[in-house]
Amino acid sequence: MIFLIGFSEEEVRLVRDAFGDVPVYEIPAECRGWVLGEIIEKAGSLKGSGNWHGRKFFLMHDLGNEEIKDILRKMKSLGFREVIYATTTPNSLTMRLDDLIEEWLEEDEYFRRLRNMKKGPYLNVGGG
Repeated sequence: MIFLIGFSEEEVRLVRDAFGDVPVYEIPAECRGWVLGEIIEKAGSLKGSGNWHGRKFFLMHDLGNEEIKDILRKMKSLGFREVIYATTTPNSLTMRLDDLIEEWLEEDEYFRRLRNMKKGPYLNVGGG
């Protein structure tokens, strides 16, 4: 299963077309206070757009490592950038969506800073 937040209607259609064999659901804003496991249980009955957050979140549930690798490759080939990817874990299934989003944003910022430090300019301290 794939769950989307922050994707436009057209982008959701593109993802659904690309992964026709994997169910794709949008998580509407009303689910922000829900526990993730509850959202997954009720996936088929969720109504409304998931396009309520300024960032894009792509959550994968119950997929194998090879499936995940294929999905990430395909998303990159479709031109999606600035997407935060996550997979469910036993712990995340017990957490509220709002708390998970905060955690995912913090992790994204942390890794963004690491990447920038690796490519950033190096200072020549005490050179001569």
